[in-house]
Amino acid sequence: MKRGTVFQWFAVMVMVCFAGFAVPRVVMAHCDGMDGPVVTAAQKALDTGDVNLVLIWVQKNDEDEIRKAFQKTLGIRKLSPEAKELADMYFFETLVRTHRAGEGAPYTGLKPAGRDLGPAIPAGDKAIIDGKVEPVVNLLTDQIQKGIHEQFKKVMARKKFNKDDVAAGREYIETYVTFIHYVEHLYEASKEPSHGHYPEATEGGGHED
Repeated sequence: MKRGTVFQWFAVMVMVCFAGFAVPRVVMAHCDGMDGPVVTAAQKALDTGDVNLVLIWVQKNDEDEIRKAFQKTLGIRKLSPEAKELADMYFFETLVRTHRAGEGAPYTGLKPAGRDLGPAIPAGDKAIIDGKVEPVVNLLTDQIQKGIHEQFKKVMARKKFNKDDVAAGREYIETYVTFIHYVEHLYEASKEPSHGHYPEATEGGGHED
């Protein structure tokens, strides 16, 4: 199917924002992963001694805490390989915890490297690294088209029910409501840019990655 430029950009806007509307339970942040951008920045900062590489990941009022933790880590990691490993992990956890707290998200510990984050997050990261957004546009366009067609197909399959069959009518209404809400969520998400709020924060009064 030929992709229109307008629909492609609509897809990008929608899928970025859609996390907070349609499927909050399956959306994953990757800032708390050992191979995520925050820990990666922390590793570079410790190796180079440049704290500015991690200060960008925290709020301004958290700078002092991170600076102190950074200096403490630099001092301890010189003692031995074992001390270095423990000190680095302490700093990783402090940084990620502070980053997530600044965003209003809970800290649930560092996650192992190599987690399955689905196709969207890796594609987004790669687009920024490569400077090419087209693969992301195509990925999201395909997913939105697939979702709309699937929901629409379910509605149409139950649309022609016998008016005397109340159970069948209710099944139709269920698919109808699901389809309408799906379309509504997509449209509403397309009107507002994502502010990076985490699903768990949106549900529980906090902040997303």
